Amino acid sequence: MARRCFIPISARFALLPSMTPLTIAHRGARSLAPENTVVAARKAHALGADLWELDVAFTADGELIVFHDDSLERTTGAKGLFWETTLEEFSRLEPGRRFLETDPFGQLAAGAIDEADRDAIESARVPTLLEALSLTRELDWRVNVELKRLPAARPDFPLLDRVLAVVEASGAGPEHVLFSSGEHFWLDELAKRRPEFELQALIGLLPHEPIDYLEYRFKTYNVRRTRVLPDAVRELVSRGCAVNVYVVNDEDEMRRFADAGAAGLITDFPQRQLNMIREGRL
Repeated sequence: MARRCFIPISARFALLPSMTPLTIAHRGARSLAPENTVVAARKAHALGADLWELDVAFTADGELIVFHDDSLERTTGAKGLFWETTLEEFSRLEPGRRFLETDPFGQLAAGAIDEADRDAIESARVPTLLEALSLTRELDWRVNVELKRLPAARPDFPLLDRVLAVVEASGAGPEHVLFSSGEHFWLDELAKRRPEFELQALIGLLPHEPIDYLEYRFKTYNVRRTRVLPDAVRELVSRGCAVNVYVVNDEDEMRRFADAGAAGLITDFPQRQLNMIREGRL
């Protein structure tokens, strides 16, 4: 028998359209600092984001790091692939300098980044997962740890075992860490091994892939904004599911998905969403 979305009655009030959606900083406050770095995480926390999201990757020597792309080039300017790069080599990369050179979201040009922030940005490095989780615990904050598909070159890397070992070493618990993935077998395995952790299923990752809500067996779905309409969000909420929409940077879209009952908005511009909340526009 298929499992259905079910959230305790007390928690369902958080899903009502009249409630403000969580501000989830996508890879940290990546419009204001280099993504997936401690600097971006600290900035998101200082702004008041409810939690941040990071991506897990691994080095050639098996260490877990916080990194999104297969290639090093976009965020560091270096050549190579993450699984071919050692931790020592990662430690010499300069995502902060790359951010200042490329201004990926135009926020330097807009004057949104002050001199003190520039100094912090310039010193940013690619963090280990342990550093990221330790920071989150130190701040008494929360992070969404996204487990991504293994590269074809390293299909046997024991990612889940290594991630759980790092979580244990960091001292972070379910109050600090939740997991998301588009690889739903990992979520099923986590549910068996560590049922105390919150799980969120990513769906609609590919532009033309049919959206499968997996018989609504997960409590929370993270859905790409270009693949879901507000009416679909309302339908999921009516089933007792929580829905986080990614990546939502436009104010009108933030308002539409909030009105539809989205539990959270995953955004590159947490400052924008938080300003809307403070001004009573969301």
